[in-house]
Amino acid sequence: ARERSAVGRADERVVAAVRKVLEGQRERSTGTLVRLRRRVGWLLEEEYGPGAVALPPASTFNRLVHAVADGQGLLGTAAQRRWHASRPAPPFTPTVALRPGELVMLDSTPLDVMAVLDDGVTGRLELCIALDVATRSICAAVVRPVGTTSVDAAMLLAQMVVPTAMRPGWDKALSMQRSVIPYERLIALDARLEQAAARPVIMPETVIVDQGRVYVSASFVSACESLGVSVQPVPPANGPAKGNVERTFRAIADGFSQYLPGHTGSDVSQRGAAAEQDACWSLTQLQELLDEWVICGWQERRHEALRHPMMPRVAVCPNEMWAALVALTGHVPVPLSADDYVELLPLRWQAVNDYGIRFGYRTYGHPGLNPYRRRRSPRADKNGRWEVHHNPYDPNRVWVRLPEGWLEVPWVHAGAVRRPFTAFTFDHVRRTVERRHGREEHEAAIAQALDTLLRRASQGLGSRRERTVAARAQAAAQMTDPSPATAPPQWPAPLAPGASFGLPGSFTVPLQDADGWDTDDSLDDIEDNQDDEDYLLAALADGQDAAAGHADEAEASEPTAETTQDQAAERTLDAAGAGGMRIYDPYQEAQAW
Repeated sequence: ARERSAVGRADERVVAAVRKVLEGQRERSTGTLVRLRRRVGWLLEEEYGPGAVALPPASTFNRLVHAVADGQGLLGTAAQRRWHASRPAPPFTPTVALRPGELVMLDSTPLDVMAVLDDGVTGRLELCIALDVATRSICAAVVRPVGTTSVDAAMLLAQMVVPTAMRPGWDKALSMQRSVIPYERLIALDARLEQAAARPVIMPETVIVDQGRVYVSASFVSACESLGVSVQPVPPANGPAKGNVERTFRAIADGFSQYLPGHTGSDVSQRGAAAEQDACWSLTQLQELLDEWVICGWQERRHEALRHPMMPRVAVCPNEMWAALVALTGHVPVPLSADDYVELLPLRWQAVNDYGIRFGYRTYGHPGLNPYRRRRSPRADKNGRWEVHHNPYDPNRVWVRLPEGWLEVPWVHAGAVRRPFTAFTFDHVRRTVERRHGREEHEAAIAQALDTLLRRASQGLGSRRERTVAARAQAAAQMTDPSPATAPPQWPAPLAPGASFGLPGSFTVPLQDADGWDTDDSLDDIEDNQDDEDYLLAALADGQDAAAGHADEAEASEPTAETTQDQAAERTLDAAGAGGMRIYDPYQEAQAW
């Protein structure tokens, strides 16, 4: 019998035109079959002339379209068409890793939960995780209020190599001592595991990332190089190349996010009527809940796709797979010093001038810079500039690498701002001033206006835009709050040198983009309000007078050794409240508070 064609006796010219139009609109927004029929008709007129080829009736044409597109991924939503186009050609080759850390996938996605930031302001969150391919372990997970940045991705690397400390209120069954992990053998090699939770400590060899600017930025690549980690980007728009981590995001949404108040669903069609009103967890509390869920809900759950080569019929959990593989590959502790944490921060190459170091409309100065002012650094490849690391979530200070080591250099107007702020908050005030007064640098006045904005917004007196700006800054400070969400503040001894990056010995501080805050999209989800500008300009005028008064007082009095020591102590406590990086043990600081 003669084989019947899927398109029947349709005109081959019409079939070719339908296929060509379907291929051409793969990346376009989804349209109707009526639009498709019109475009096919236009194409036939261009190629064969008006009236040369007749289109079949609408019902016949629709059946023809489905016959041509069947199994080709040419119909459906725009997301479905893009997904089908990004799939590799068969036969498929699975990603195989035979030892922990051989391949680690890093990716970020919006978390389907609304969080309460500050003063009742709610906002969406973004989740960034590191997934070990060999064991399917979630080595690190970070929640951020305004999206993942290159610094957040770099902090995942540090979290992976440091044990997760047991938190007060956690069940003892979550400790590494109670798990299937060979605790007795590992504790002899790494004393940090004594009070650790049952989450593997994995040093990555190669990280697989997408082509997003977060993961290809100079800051993230530099952080990987400092730890000896290779970076392997996947081809653009190729989700299947990191399908393991994409599937993990779905498992987190199904096993964790949907049970939380304020759950929004994956799209608008699945969102409840009062998702924002239902939100009750803060950013810090959500981070703690996620950390606990990773240990008890993910690391101990059997995965159908995770099977030991010697027992292919038995599905195992990530902790069981890590226990089996670490017995073969061994475990090498990688302690991180305070200098290692500094090197993970964004990097800039700056000159040290008479006035100090200036970037981002802020000037940083310290007496320790005196021998190096107007001098060139030994780095000839950087045009004699000095290596400077900064924390966009704490612009009050920077770190300069000098021949004798790191020097912490404060912002010269740090004392004028009494509440925590970020580079995002500072740029918001600066841009408002520049709209009327040009790009002249009025640091003291801007600092005064910034302090006024933060105080006004924190009291609930500002507009929605002002409250959102202050809430994002306050969220950074909340991430360093040592009190857990479910238990009183009683903490064990630190397991590693602490810096406020979510590592044992501290809590996570959200950081921003490695190469400075992206001013183009930092206000994408905030509405403009002209009244805010007028208010800030009025505060600016008051700030100029206040700044002049502060300058006169500074000239009239010279600091003594005792007052300098007291001011240093105050700055230390202010840093704890502001959510900045701290190079000493934060547990001791929490006990002092």
